[in-house]
Amino acid sequence: MDKTLSDLAAAVAGIDDGMTVMIGGFGGSGAPIELIHALIDRFLATGHPKNLVVVNNNAGNGHVGLAALIEAGMVAKLICSFPRSADPVVFTERYLAGQIELELVPQGTLAERIRAGGAGIPAFYTPTSFGTDLAKGKPVEVFEGRSYVQERWLKADVALVKAHLGDRLGNLTYRMAARNFNPLMCMAATTTIVQVSQIVAPGGIDPEAVITPGIFVQGVVEVPHPQQEEDLNRAKAVYPEAAA
Repeated sequence: MDKTLSDLAAAVAGIDDGMTVMIGGFGGSGAPIELIHALIDRFLATGHPKNLVVVNNNAGNGHVGLAALIEAGMVAKLICSFPRSADPVVFTERYLAGQIELELVPQGTLAERIRAGGAGIPAFYTPTSFGTDLAKGKPVEVFEGRSYVQERWLKADVALVKAHLGDRLGNLTYRMAARNFNPLMCMAATTTIVQVSQIVAPGGIDPEAVITPGIFVQGVVEVPHPQQEEDLNRAKAVYPEAAA
């Protein structure tokens, strides 16, 4: 039942080529920067994993975190809501060059598709995107005089998540807005790997404060002083540093 992992390298060791990987965060808030960078380190050392399908709210900023993952050439397809954000130059260049595929999903629909995947609901209907290019080819039904588009659940092989506190059993709490997509992704992935600022003993988190129960978590690694994407970008950081 002890789900603690020895280090970041061990945490990402099971991610294989072609997997669908959900990465938590809303911009930099709740983004597991250290796990993403550890995955890049593994790719640079071994050539794997590659051809990943990544699910995230946006397409990364600057040259760290998700943007660095894309810049390393590890991502074949991105499923997201906001491919254009503060500094999406890496994604933009690769997309325009035909080097990465994009599936654009409205933000509320993205959250609900992930939630449906975790809840075992294969499809649902939403009025969002009806009559637009995003709805082309999708089933449409009329309910109470209004047209709704069918959307399918979204599941993943692996979720990479950032939380604040975790115990050895995988129970998690989040810090303020960093909660965002992370709890949903924990439920929608076959394997969930979480970086936490502190690992505490079972019972060290008030049961009423637990947001994600340990049953949805397979591995927890402690990162006492996690980096923040916005701070790294203000410092014009590049990952890995050799790429600068």
